Amino acid sequence: MKRRNFIRLSALAGLLAGAKGVNALPVSGNKLKKEIYEWRIYNMTGDASIQDTYFEKALIPALNKYKVKVGAFKLFKEESAVKRFYLFVYPSIETYHQVQKKIWEDKTYLAASKTYFDQTASAPVYSHFDTYLCEAFDRLPVMLPAEKNSLQYELRIYKSPNEDANRRKVRMFNVEEIDLFHKKGIQSVCYGDILSGPEMPALMYLTWNKNQESRDAAWKAFGSSEEWNKMKVKPEYAYTATKVESIYLSPLAYSQI
Repeated sequence: MKRRNFIRLSALAGLLAGAKGVNALPVSGNKLKKEIYEWRIYNMTGDASIQDTYFEKALIPALNKYKVKVGAFKLFKEESAVKRFYLFVYPSIETYHQVQKKIWEDKTYLAASKTYFDQTASAPVYSHFDTYLCEAFDRLPVMLPAEKNSLQYELRIYKSPNEDANRRKVRMFNVEEIDLFHKKGIQSVCYGDILSGPEMPALMYLTWNKNQESRDAAWKAFGSSEEWNKMKVKPEYAYTATKVESIYLSPLAYSQI
């Protein structure tokens, strides 16, 4: 599993950078256009299936016209508070801006979404949603696809005490930590430096696992590694992430990630 994951990252690096090996992908000065990620976390108060139908039949097909993919998730273990997690993957910031305007001029989308908007105007299916707009990290400017039938994803949010600490934590990932993740079998999907969100400064990233056991084994290998124990005590990385939130997710049937 570890070797396969490292090979996946190496192959992507070679494809993007036109060179051999994962280390050929530059940490800074990257001329590749980085993806933009928009996470939306909906707090559902009504019938979540109405929301699912709208995304699957109306919104996602409209976004796909602009080469925007959408990941759709629910909590891995259902709680009393039902939530929906959506990851919008924009090829560029220009695409993000284009979509915000053009989608409301799309007659097919407007027709497909009319029932949803009419129905939920008087009977909302969610109370609100939190949104995070992120830019991909230099180290991984485009996402890595998860293996088919991946049953568990993990969304992690790292909050920093100030802007400089957040900048140094992003650098820590770019320079050393992502490579070590892949070496130890932590399966990356994407990493985002949060440009705008409800709690700042912070970063967030998504990984996938076959099951809880494989996830725990990879993190144990990472946490006990000599590389990590040397990395985490470097002065330049001190106090970079003071609060970590981990959320386990399951993909919905219509998820494109």
